[in-house]
Amino acid sequence: MNTITQAFTRHPSNVGESYWQHMGMALSFAGVLALATLACLAHAIFPFLCERTGSRLVRQLNDRLSNRGGPAQSQN
Repeated sequence: MNTITQAFTRHPSNVGESYWQHMGMALSFAGVLALATLACLAHAIFPFLCERTGSRLVRQLNDRLSNRGGPAQSQN
C-alpha cells in the first residue's frame, strides 16, 4: 500500500472502520455538533430558547464516541 493511501486509511483501520465508514461517522458527528452550535447560538441571543439542547447534544455525542469501541481506542 502506498504512503498516500496509508495516510487516508491508517486511522480508520485502527478504529475498525473502512475509509467510507469512518467518513460517515465523522460527518454524523459534525452534523450533531452543527446542531449543538445552532442551539447554543439561539440560546445566546434568546436565553429562553434551547436552554439544555446544546449540552444534551454534546453529552449524547460523547456517549456515542465513548461507546464506539474499536480495536484501538485513542485519547487524541
